[in-house]
Amino acid sequence: MNVGVDLVLFTVRDGRLLVLLGPGRDRPSLPGALVGRDEPVERAARRVLREQTGFASAYLEQLYTFGDPRRVPGRRTVSVAYFALLRSDAAGAGWKPVRALPPLAFDHAAIIRAALARLRAKLSYSTVGLQLLPRAFTLTELQGLYEVILARRIDKRNFRKKILSTGLLKPVPGRRASGPHRPAQLFAFRTRKIRILDGLIV
Repeated sequence: MNVGVDLVLFTVRDGRLLVLLGPGRDRPSLPGALVGRDEPVERAARRVLREQTGFASAYLEQLYTFGDPRRVPGRRTVSVAYFALLRSDAAGAGWKPVRALPPLAFDHAAIIRAALARLRAKLSYSTVGLQLLPRAFTLTELQGLYEVILARRIDKRNFRKKILSTGLLKPVPGRRASGPHRPAQLFAFRTRKIRILDGLIV
C-alpha cells in the first residue's frame, strides 16, 4: 500500500478564492507525492509545498486521511491531505477559482470540498484568515476576505462590532483610499499567531 500527501493551497486574489492545481496525467490534480519510506508525513507535505509550488513556507494544517480503496486505479494509495493558506500575488495558469473548477483527477474534488469546509468553519471561530491578509488592512478588506471565503454577504455593522469586540485588532498609522469615500483607517492583528475565539465572528 502506498501512502501519499495531497496539498490544497488556497489564496485570495481579485475578490476570488483560488486553489492551485497541477497538470496531472489526464486531468488537473492537486500538488502531491508519495511519502518516503523514512519520511514523516508532515515533512513530505512541506516538501511538496516547496518542490511543486515554489513556495518556501505557508500555513499548513492536516485535513483528513482519504483511504477509499478505489480512489486511485492500480495499487491502493492512502492520501493524507493538508490545506495551506498563502498570501500571494503570483500569477499562473495553475490558480483556479474554487467556484469554477474543471473536472479533477481521482478524488481531488472531494479533498478540495473538505478543505473548504474546514477553512470556512475555522474562519468563524479563529483568526486563521490573517494568513491571507497583508499586515495592515482596512475593515472593509477584512470583511471582503470573509465574504469571499464564505461565499455570502455579511452585515457590515454586525461584523465590525463583533470583530472589534474581540480585541484582536489594533489601529496602525496610515489610511487607505477606497473609491470616492474618505480614506479608511488601517488595522493590524495584535499577534500573527492564530488564536481560537470564545464566540463566533460570523
